[in-house]
Amino acid sequence: MAPLGKAISVSYVDGPTADAKIYRGDIDSDWAVGHVPNGGYVLALAIQAGVQHQASTLHRDPIHVTSHFLQAASIAPFQVHVRTLKRGRGFTNLLAELVQQDRIRITTHMIFGSCGSPPSAALQLGLAPPSSYARRLPLHVHPSKAVQTRMARPWQYKQHIKWASDPHFRAQNLPDSPARTSSATVGGGGLVWGAWFELTDPEERITPSSLAFLADTFLNLPSLLPRSERGGLVPSETWFPTVTMSVCFLAPIPPPSTRHSPRTVGLYSTGTFWGEPQGRHDAYLEVWTAPSNLGEGAEVDGWRDDQICIATATQMALSLPMAVNASRAAKL
Repeated sequence: MAPLGKAISVSYVDGPTADAKIYRGDIDSDWAVGHVPNGGYVLALAIQAGVQHQASTLHRDPIHVTSHFLQAASIAPFQVHVRTLKRGRGFTNLLAELVQQDRIRITTHMIFGSCGSPPSAALQLGLAPPSSYARRLPLHVHPSKAVQTRMARPWQYKQHIKWASDPHFRAQNLPDSPARTSSATVGGGGLVWGAWFELTDPEERITPSSLAFLADTFLNLPSLLPRSERGGLVPSETWFPTVTMSVCFLAPIPPPSTRHSPRTVGLYSTGTFWGEPQGRHDAYLEVWTAPSNLGEGAEVDGWRDDQICIATATQMALSLPMAVNASRAAKL
């Protein structure tokens, strides 16, 4: 089966009009959770269709994508129907629907433009170091010193990836951590997670489309809770299907260099709410560049200031038994 870069593949089929085109592809079984394709991977396929739809225009870069997962996708051929809703001076709005067996599985609204201000822009807007208001890389340990972490989730794609979770966040989530709340607390609560994440195939490259998969591969709030707080839920026996997901593309992906790895990123996520119906929970995630692959490179002064956040994502997901995952796949 294909590594991620090749698994995110669509080809042009037909174009009834210049503003409406159809693309097709095959969902790769390696990129599944249990029996159902990973939601971020399926969204990446829809985004790739949008990227190809916009390739010959001035608005070639995805800027923002909002998606609704109407029905779980299956490991089978698919089509993506892309339609231009509006062309403006700065942005193009698209509607993209991923279809299998004549049923819409995902519907998305995409905004395309130019990711990053052109050099000729009158104002160069941005918030980055050395500004004290700028968001800084949230991971504590350089990838060269990070310790690889075991993956306990039912992910079929484990052979293609590896990660090293940040021990500082594990400590922050403990029951006796100062981050825990009480009746006197104002705000607070929730859990955090972070890790360096690497695509292991040497030929892999981070792309705008693959950011959707990266933004959907993390440990969520139900998985991070201590056993006493989970109400009997066992993360390794639970499916967390995505219902809605939005991705904001913040900056161009830097070319490979001694400062930026081509296939490793930093992931940081937070989750705050979890409850009925169906174990519904929220997630916020940041995708950062990485200075090197895991166990490679060397920590040098100022390495953090070279790293940028290339995307953020939010989603609403459910908590369902893995048996539901298998039954959904059997019906599709």
